[in-house]
Amino acid sequence: MLGAVLRHETSDGVISGRIVETEAYLGPHDPASHSAVGRTARTWHMFGPPGTAYVYFIYGMHWCVNAVTGADGYGAAVLIRAVAPLEGIPLMRARRPKARQDRELTNGPGKVCAALGIAREYDGVPLTGASPLTIRAGDTVPDAHVVIGPRIGISKAVEWPLRFRARAG
Repeated sequence: MLGAVLRHETSDGVISGRIVETEAYLGPHDPASHSAVGRTARTWHMFGPPGTAYVYFIYGMHWCVNAVTGADGYGAAVLIRAVAPLEGIPLMRARRPKARQDRELTNGPGKVCAALGIAREYDGVPLTGASPLTIRAGDTVPDAHVVIGPRIGISKAVEWPLRFRARAG
C-alpha cells in the first residue's frame, strides 16, 4: 500500500494523500490484532472482504482507518499510519489548525482521519469503485526505500516487524 493514494471526496472538496506509513495486523493469530478477540460489533468490518474500510475509535478521541486485506471472514487489515498530503491541503489545515507544517497534518493515524474527515460512517465502505473514500494506485515505492520495523502504540507482539514506512528520496 505504500505509495498508493488515500482519497476522500467530500462536500467541502477532495482531500488526498500518498500513503507513506502502514502497520499490518495479520488476523486472529496476531495477538495485537483486533480480530484476535473474534468478530464483535466493533470489529465486524475487519472481517469483511478485502478492500473494505475498517474504521474504529481509539483512546476515546481518535478515528483510525484500515484497509481489510485478508479473505472474507478472516480479520486481517493494514492500518494507515501516515500520508503525505496531496490535494485539499487548505481543508486539512482548517481541520488540523495546530499543525505547524504540512507533514504534521497527517503524520499519525488519528491525524490522517481528522485531516481527511474520516469517521465511523466510513466503517465497512468499499475502498474501491464508487465510494467517496478510496485507495487508488499511486507511485511504486522501491523495496530499497521501505523501512521495516516493529509496530508502535500496542502492547502485544510489539517486536513483530510489521510497520512499513517509505523513506524519502
